[in-house]
Amino acid sequence: MIFSKKGLLVASAVALAVGFSGCTQQAVASNSATKVKAANPSDLGLYPPNAQPGHCYAKVLIPAKYATKTEKILTDTGSARLKVIPPKYGYTTKKLLVREPGYKLVTIPPVYKTVTERVLVKPASYKLVTVPATYKTETQRIMVSPPTTEWRRGSGLTAPSRSAVNAVGGHVTDINCLVKVPAKYKTVTKRVMVTPPTTKKVMIPAQYKTVTKRVLVKPAETKKVPIPAQYKTVRVKTVVEPARSVEIKTPPKYGTVTKRVKVSNAYYTWKQVQCKRVIH
Repeated sequence: MIFSKKGLLVASAVALAVGFSGCTQQAVASNSATKVKAANPSDLGLYPPNAQPGHCYAKVLIPAKYATKTEKILTDTGSARLKVIPPKYGYTTKKLLVREPGYKLVTIPPVYKTVTERVLVKPASYKLVTVPATYKTETQRIMVSPPTTEWRRGSGLTAPSRSAVNAVGGHVTDINCLVKVPAKYKTVTKRVMVTPPTTKKVMIPAQYKTVTKRVLVKPAETKKVPIPAQYKTVRVKTVVEPARSVEIKTPPKYGTVTKRVKVSNAYYTWKQVQCKRVIH
């Protein structure tokens, strides 16, 4: 097989003699080529697959296909840098604590008053007292001897006696008379006990005295007195806007290039061709 520079085929093939006579024809590519592809011609084998009687086939190198393509390419990747923007300051009025709040201890002295009161000097008590017997003087007439009767001699006769004696009818030699002797009394003075001696409990009253003294009304005490915090107003420099970093980016740069790009690789295939010469 001979190939031109432009890839046109001039083929000389030998076909099987099956119902054909010799012929001379210009070789041209046929649309009914078999669709078998190979990287090397030897990979196609000696004969095409599924060959039809009365047809001629040739091994054909299909060249690689190229196309011109314009691409956008990166010429500069760009960059980024940090720009530091300093802070902005201003002034404001601020209340500052000069002294913390606290407490102080204040002692309040005790309170006294003068009072007069009756104070017990000696408590009440008791003592035993012997009460002597009481007596009284009585004048009493007492009987010394009780009334009795006694015989007494008569010293003479009176007329009635004589008559009495005469009445007896005898000579009266001795006259004894039974005389009533009245009781004898005498007046005596004696001391008579009215009440017997006794012992009694006598209360001894308590003894008091009036004193004047100073009395504690309210004891001394300590109390906490709060001390308020102290402040002062000052002019303070403050940050109005803090410092910050700003990223400054340089965009990437692009350009265009034109290049020849392979669209498909070269390959070998079987092509059906018209015969130029057939040897019987």
